[in-house]
Amino acid sequence: MKLNNSLFLLVIVILIFGQSCKEAETKETQKESISDVEKLPGLWKLQAMEQKDSLGNWNEWRGGMQGYLLYDGDKNMALHLLKKDYEKTDLRFPNFTDTIAEAALKHLTGSYIYIGNYKILKGENIVEHKRLSHSNPGDWGKTVQRRFSFIGDTLIVQPVEDKNASLRLKWLKK
Repeated sequence: MKLNNSLFLLVIVILIFGQSCKEAETKETQKESISDVEKLPGLWKLQAMEQKDSLGNWNEWRGGMQGYLLYDGDKNMALHLLKKDYEKTDLRFPNFTDTIAEAALKHLTGSYIYIGNYKILKGENIVEHKRLSHSNPGDWGKTVQRRFSFIGDTLIVQPVEDKNASLRLKWLKK
């Protein structure tokens, strides 16, 4: 009988110890997530936009991109992506007119902009963008999700939706 009581007591101690280790690990994981969430606000400059190929290798997307991503720390965000060297053109055209040359119209398609509200899905390292306006009228009001993580000072953002899931954007705080 004494052996059974000792064994029972040992099992209880092991279970309690195991549970306390699990709780400590959960708290540490939450701490890391909170610190990642706290790192997100600010102005970020695009360092690389890459696409994963069929072999799993990351390659520069469409010859290179540039841009900015802003999270204001409240609930507002803005994204502007542009073709590399977008601003280095001799094209000049007036704003808000219907008489733009075809070359200028083609050039304008190299600029992708949206502004919206964001919220962070806690525990998932996903930021959700609810687009308030967009350079593509068909994307106004749409909500998209972006998985985010940090490697040192670099913010890594990857679209969650299947259509763009092969993309990875690397940002450095400005």
